[in-house]
Amino acid sequence: MYDWPELRPATDRFWSALRDALRAEGMAAPERLERDREPMAVWTDPTLVLAQCCGLPFVRALWGRVEMLGAPDYCLPGCLQGFYRSAIVVRRDDPRETLEAFRGSRLAFNERGSQSGYAAMLHHVAPLARERRFFSGAVETGSHAASAELVAADCADVAALDMVSWRFVERYRAAAGRLRVLLLTEPTPGLPLIAARGADVPAMRRAIAAAMVALDAASRRDLGLTGFRPFDPGDYGVIRDRAAAAERLVAL
Repeated sequence: MYDWPELRPATDRFWSALRDALRAEGMAAPERLERDREPMAVWTDPTLVLAQCCGLPFVRALWGRVEMLGAPDYCLPGCLQGFYRSAIVVRRDDPRETLEAFRGSRLAFNERGSQSGYAAMLHHVAPLARERRFFSGAVETGSHAASAELVAADCADVAALDMVSWRFVERYRAAAGRLRVLLLTEPTPGLPLIAARGADVPAMRRAIAAAMVALDAASRRDLGLTGFRPFDPGDYGVIRDRAAAAERLVAL
């Protein structure tokens, strides 16, 4: 899910470590990552070995159809191991200091299937919405990086970026210099690693933990990986419940 062009060499090295660890557990694993298919087609493929998805499509479309393994840990501030949260970003020169002050502003969000860019924002503005409206308009950008660019260019006023993506925006995108963090959303379980239904979950969890250790320090640092936390499907119920409640109160 964080396969930025600048990170692809490190991502490929991580896959190599995962592949070797899976094979050491007696499981078949492809030589290389597959990058040219639509995410949902990958996630629901009955031959899926391993993929990472977002928590919102997991609870809405994948629950009971795949095996939940757990989530990588990125050591994010204010988060338990394996949890993540979003940074709500605005332009650096925008004087407003509270989320309520952005009533009637323009929202940029990556996609409606995103916990961090869509559902987390709705959860935070729901108590402030009037007649299901908070924002004057919203544009779906296709990615967190594009949302950041839109706010920086004054084509939107506010966006929620998951904090791992915000780290990469700060590292790789000049737009970060024109942005600041207004607030952080409440933590939820992080982007899960999943496998096809019927996979050997204990063996896969051992392989993922082993690959984290085997990966070279530079690649771990580039990707922000600090460990792995097993999760069960029920741990993601909070995402389902918050998103459903927020969508009843806020319309985009």
